[in-house]
Amino acid sequence: MSTSSPPTPGTPGTAGTPGLPQRLHAPAPGWSTRADVVVVGSGIAGLTAALRLHAEGVGRVMVVTKDVLDAGSTQWAQGGIAAALGPGDTPLEHEEDTLVAGAGACDPAAVRVLVSEGPEAVRELIALGARFDHDPDGELSLTREGGHHRDRIAHAGGDATGAEIQRALVAAVERAPEIEVIQHALAVDVLPAADGGVAGVTLHVMGEGQRDGVGAVLCRALVLASGGLGQVFQQTTNPAVSTGDGMALALRAGATLRDLEFVQFHPTVMYLGPDARGQQPLVSEAVRGEGAVLVDFEGRRIMDGVHELGDLAPRDVVAKAITRRMRETGRPHMWLDGRALGRAFWERRFPTILATCERLGIDPSTDLLPVAPACHYASGGVRTDLWGRAGVPGLYATGEVACSGVHGANRLASNSLLEGLVFSRRIATVLPGELRPWSEPVADDRPPALVSGEVRAELQAVMTERVGVLRNAAGLAEAAERITKLAAAGSERVDLDAWQATNLLTVADALTAAAAAREETRGSHWREDFPETAPTPPGRGPGHYDVTASHGVRRVAATSTSTPEDS
Repeated sequence: MSTSSPPTPGTPGTAGTPGLPQRLHAPAPGWSTRADVVVVGSGIAGLTAALRLHAEGVGRVMVVTKDVLDAGSTQWAQGGIAAALGPGDTPLEHEEDTLVAGAGACDPAAVRVLVSEGPEAVRELIALGARFDHDPDGELSLTREGGHHRDRIAHAGGDATGAEIQRALVAAVERAPEIEVIQHALAVDVLPAADGGVAGVTLHVMGEGQRDGVGAVLCRALVLASGGLGQVFQQTTNPAVSTGDGMALALRAGATLRDLEFVQFHPTVMYLGPDARGQQPLVSEAVRGEGAVLVDFEGRRIMDGVHELGDLAPRDVVAKAITRRMRETGRPHMWLDGRALGRAFWERRFPTILATCERLGIDPSTDLLPVAPACHYASGGVRTDLWGRAGVPGLYATGEVACSGVHGANRLASNSLLEGLVFSRRIATVLPGELRPWSEPVADDRPPALVSGEVRAELQAVMTERVGVLRNAAGLAEAAERITKLAAAGSERVDLDAWQATNLLTVADALTAAAAAREETRGSHWREDFPETAPTPPGRGPGHYDVTASHGVRRVAATSTSTPEDS
């Protein structure tokens, strides 16, 4: 048996990858403005934060989004949002399922916040105008997904939950003209104050009239809700905007990235061939919740005897089972069999997935669906406390960009939308009383740097090959070496491609370092050379790996602390 001891408090940090950008090379700001709070991101987490802050009376709230207002990951969420809303269900049962899925690495206090405040947050979303599906009796229609022991997934439009939630939130923002929205804007870097906190943020705005090019927004608080890092891999369910910008920005500003090694690979992503790159179509877990099953090329059930929940086991279990069968048989994918659901059911319950299948020439009521695991969700991110504080004065984080502690080593299905709702509401509860005085930015003498946008393909290839579903020490060392070489290459161009590639390289480096440090298999982190889950002492969890950066050197350190002290 190959195991390791969990991290212990005070374990020395390890330094690595000198030469990482300390700030992004960018032109001096050509324009400036002010907002009390800047929210970066326009998904469920960002828009909820903006709306709640506005409702709490914060003077001027600005939402910054890299694309248009509805272009983030939220709109792609198919399955739904989990909460204890059904008869007989309780937050305690939801808590137990979340903790089991998280493979011992969740922060129990954060999970308790999520499940206890979740039902009210969902009801508030419905009151805001989100139209969820109901059964013939008028009750909220609930379904089941992997890792859940009860039907507690509320959905909209069958499989268009994210799109409906996004629609409702965008409409609410449009009804609040006091919330300023800047679209097509990349958040470049934090403008530091004399005390090391936030004095503002630099933006690069593309084609917004007078606000074009790089500018500065002075603010009293910055809320990161910028989503994940899916584009660091060759295949992902994440949209093109998911380039780890918020995580990289926070790391450069002095925040800590926690648990980045826990990247969830969704087990059922449509396989489009060996050359497919970028965002791939997701086949929701809810399809298996309604009766579809996973089979191999011989028609054998893949999940038989693997887990008590069968095809609805937690995602890491299913992804590993599919990957094992692919390796055993030499096949590039497996199959999802949903033929027994029937055409009418597909049309009613999963119209979005059905339309995607038909565009690809597949009829799921008569054909098997080719599926394989692909990068789906970052359970780690910017370390926060239970109120979204990110450890840098004036900096907060919520949603996928954050590590609130609720997901542990493997996010429970449909908990992500709920996390964005709950923790954005919490930020809006405390932030108005914590608004910093206006500060003038101090001179930032850290040397700027960039890598070329052309390194992106090579970076994605090495991350997929060496830091994907299967990991080992040799592969991780090779990835780290190649990342170091890419970081040293530099860039002659200063443009969006270079900024995004630099952010991707920054989070890829941190992710690889954390994955190398965790010498065990746990949840979505699968080490071939450490195939067992390390034992943990009574009363302690498995610990965390925290990544920080100082003077251009990344460090990873072990800690057993669940979250920063909650005050």
